Amino acid sequence: MKRVGRVLGLCLASVFTLHLGHAEVLRPHAANEVLLAFKKGSVAASQQNALTRVGGRPIGKSNAKENVGDSPQIEHISVTVPVSQALEALQDHPAIAFVEPNYRLSHMEVANDTYYTSGNLWGMYGNDAPVCGPTGTTNSFGSDAEEAWSLGFIGSSDVYVGVIDEGVQVGHPDLADNIWANPFDPADGVDNDGNGYVDDVNGWDFYNRNNSVFDAADGDAHGTHVSGTIGGRGGDGAGVVGVAWNVRIISTKFLGPNGGYTSDAVSAINYLADLKARHGLKIVASSNSWGGGGYSSALHTAILRAAKQGILFVAAAGNNGSNSDSTANYPSNYTTLQGTSIESAASYEAVIAVAAISSTGARASFSNYGATTVDIGAPGVSIVSSVPTNSYASYSGTSMATPHVSGAVALYAAAFPTATAAQIRAAILGAAKPTSSLAGLTVTGGRLSLEGLFGAPPGPVNDVAVTSISAPTTLKPGRTTTVSIVVTNEGNQPATFTVSLSATGGTVGASRIVTLAAGATQTIGISWSAPSTRSTYTLTGNASVVAGETDTADNVRSRSITVR
Repeated sequence: MKRVGRVLGLCLASVFTLHLGHAEVLRPHAANEVLLAFKKGSVAASQQNALTRVGGRPIGKSNAKENVGDSPQIEHISVTVPVSQALEALQDHPAIAFVEPNYRLSHMEVANDTYYTSGNLWGMYGNDAPVCGPTGTTNSFGSDAEEAWSLGFIGSSDVYVGVIDEGVQVGHPDLADNIWANPFDPADGVDNDGNGYVDDVNGWDFYNRNNSVFDAADGDAHGTHVSGTIGGRGGDGAGVVGVAWNVRIISTKFLGPNGGYTSDAVSAINYLADLKARHGLKIVASSNSWGGGGYSSALHTAILRAAKQGILFVAAAGNNGSNSDSTANYPSNYTTLQGTSIESAASYEAVIAVAAISSTGARASFSNYGATTVDIGAPGVSIVSSVPTNSYASYSGTSMATPHVSGAVALYAAAFPTATAAQIRAAILGAAKPTSSLAGLTVTGGRLSLEGLFGAPPGPVNDVAVTSISAPTTLKPGRTTTVSIVVTNEGNQPATFTVSLSATGGTVGASRIVTLAAGATQTIGISWSAPSTRSTYTLTGNASVVAGETDTADNVRSRSITVR
């Protein structure tokens, strides 16, 4: 269900055209580099044979020790032949699960306007009904953040957001108090926590391969700006304020002056997932205001693995002004409801794709849209936030809309600490305010509203997901089997669901009605009788909330069964 921005600077990467199956690849990428994964169970000799074909050698091989179970690792490989030739030579090799270019990626800001002048944080404003905030802080199309603050919802230092972007000026006066300081690996030249990153005090710089997450020479304005919108310190009488006054921001820099590469984005996502698995940090989201390249199995795999750690992937919808339903924009077009060749699907949708609106409520002319692939709108035009060095500027782009939603995730997670990632996502999308410029152009047809989240006790959220569907892979003609459909109540209250089965042939049993508590999971068995015709049939499990539902994106799962 889920979408790319302009490439910065000179095009230093190669561009190629190659047909791989049905997908045409025509994107900037690193010369003489590929990303690949070996099939689980492939032997070392076969893996080496594949590398020898293209003169392949591992590169960027840090000693990072990521907790990803026994799933195949994603390898970053240098090759001595052109990338197009390497892909052609490896795509059908028996040891290779997938192989792809190392795409060039870039951030999603559109313009750099004047530096900060007071009274221009319209993205945080509400409609002031009831009266809220000081005089002059009224805008009906803001995120209503000030209404949440007035009710005491300002975040928590126990909640973490990873900023996957450029670096962040950790000493900026509006950010310093909210920057994560790693207690597990102090600056002493030793990798104290054994994660492979020495002295990752505030995060890691995957662009320069060191622990300095802010480099003045690289600019790092974009990452600093995004961070200010997520978690600029509030209540201090100076500068700007982010959606979450209290939060911990982890900088995972992978973009530099000329953009960055997929390989480093993958490492950044894996780093956050590993931190959560290794130390139990409450990392609730990564904020991703960047894009570029085509579909990447490596990147998709990393997003899936983070989703399984309960980390939402908040992504800029893109600045091409195009329909992402028909022209995919990555990474916002990824969905965690589909797996890759080496990683299974997650049990819920973790991606939130964010469009940009202006202070008049119009969809920004540059913003991508998509009735099924872009979830929600948020303020993204003339957004003032922090920039180096100790300053402020106004930027526009889906890059600026995205951190409003990332901040909202952090704020909700702090207010409702037992909420799962799926429930947080459902609550934010369920509270979207209908907006005419987004009607029919986004999944919700609305914009971010913290009034909807916090203006009253959290409203009822009805949401059911089909986590899995299982049945024998083969069945004899005329035989009957039981199809197991696993459903989960991802809402915040007990709800009654209808669970049904459909098939492209044969006879299905009656639908079932089941009531589940919030967060509960149950396996429902429904019979299927195979037809007499030998063929392959598709069985589809569906669940719906009897009283209406907030998010139907994950209500259906299918599998195939062969009658022979």
